[in-house]
Amino acid sequence: MTMNERRAEIMRILTARRSITMPELARTFQVTTRTIQNDVVALTVDYPLETQQGKGGCVKVAQWYHPHRNILSGEQQRVLAEIMQTASEQQAQVLREMLLEYGSPKTRQTLQEGFNVQ
Repeated sequence: MTMNERRAEIMRILTARRSITMPELARTFQVTTRTIQNDVVALTVDYPLETQQGKGGCVKVAQWYHPHRNILSGEQQRVLAEIMQTASEQQAQVLREMLLEYGSPKTRQTLQEGFNVQ
C-alpha cells in the first residue's frame, strides 16, 4: 500500500468511525505511530482533523464534516421526492432516508418538518 493509499484509507476510516487512536491506525496499517502522526499532519492540510492527547486521546474528524452529504443534485432530489409520493410505505421510507442522508440541508429540514419536498 502506498502512502497516498494509506492516507485515503485513514480518511475513509475516520469518516466512518469519526475517531480512532493513532496506535490503532498504526496496527491496522502495520506502520509506526510516527508514520501515522506524519500522515495526520499531512491530511490536516486538506481535511478538518483534530487530535486529542492524553487518556482517551485520538485523531478525529471535525463534528461538522460529512463529505457524503449533499451528493444528490437538485434534480435527483426532486425526482426522488416525486417518486416518494406514489411509492409503497416501505419504499417511501427508504427514499426518505436517502433524501435525509444525501439531500441538501433545505431538503432535510423540509422532510424533518413533515412536508413534501418541492
